[in-house]
Amino acid sequence: MTVFFKKAERKNAKLRLALAGPTGAGKTFSALLLAKGIGGRIAVADTENSSAELYDDLVEFEHANLQPPYTPEKFISAIKAAEQAGFDTLIIDSITHEWSGVGGCLELVDKLAKTTFNNNSWAAWSEVTPRHRKFIDAMLQSSINIIVTLRSKMETVQKTDNGKKRVEKVGMKAEQRDGIEYEFTTVLDLTHENYALATKDRSRIFVEGRQISENDGFLLKQWLMSGSANACINGNQYLELEALMQQAGINIENYCLKRDLNSLHDVKQQIFDETCQGIKSMIQRSKKAQLENEKQMQAEFEAQLENDYQAALQDIQNAKSINDLNRPADYFKESKYATQILNACQAKSDMEGWTV
Repeated sequence: MTVFFKKAERKNAKLRLALAGPTGAGKTFSALLLAKGIGGRIAVADTENSSAELYDDLVEFEHANLQPPYTPEKFISAIKAAEQAGFDTLIIDSITHEWSGVGGCLELVDKLAKTTFNNNSWAAWSEVTPRHRKFIDAMLQSSINIIVTLRSKMETVQKTDNGKKRVEKVGMKAEQRDGIEYEFTTVLDLTHENYALATKDRSRIFVEGRQISENDGFLLKQWLMSGSANACINGNQYLELEALMQQAGINIENYCLKRDLNSLHDVKQQIFDETCQGIKSMIQRSKKAQLENEKQMQAEFEAQLENDYQAALQDIQNAKSINDLNRPADYFKESKYATQILNACQAKSDMEGWTV
């Protein structure tokens, strides 16, 4: 496999932000403030008993109340629905339910271990982990901004000082799979005072802790749009474009050669959507033409079969011996005319007094 290196360019991007905090920390409120600052149409996929609707005076948004079981596929469906409806930002409140909620990954593992894998939880994870990964991929590859909330709880450790044991708080831990923070561009931990501290922030907007405001959403939008509009496609886009071209039967090498590209990696971001749509239209036209061709061939076959059927009836009528009936009977065996041909052969045999 050929490896291509080129000048690094930060591209225009979509937001992938997580807000973690305990109950009452203002996760939903903060998520809506950020989405308001970003602008555009906002959707909320709510697993918190429609609690987001309590903030309908803060910003206009559309709401979907997700009900258990909280399977990974349910969250994937919410992401796809928001994309297809043309929303600019989707808030998932919260993704903790996908992990530890009713019907979430932890319950799925327990159920599979007991019912399918003879109490072997490791084997159960082999089925659940890919489903969880597809949910993560759906967020990362989404064409819209994604803001998620996560419930968190205080982590404590037991320490010994001068022979005396004591419990010490060491920070908040989000209730999701370990390592979930690696999947986001920015992860903010919220305290009970609605104070946001960045545990990860590639935007470098939240270097200093503070309360979330609408302006932070505006700053995020500026950062997201400050990349190179002329940058090349990313790895996921490359794979999507390659798959579409293979499906369409396009010679990728010739495609790149005609456009002076070293490889598909050099396709520009600004024409990616248009290129994909053009290939998809080509695939649809090809499928339509193939379907029409198959219908035409079927119609011609049916017409020929009808002509052969009429000729066979004439041959049966003109048969001179019982042996002359074998050919039409064999020819139409298992066809839609099989019964009629056999009946005609039997009638001719009865009329002539032939015996089988």
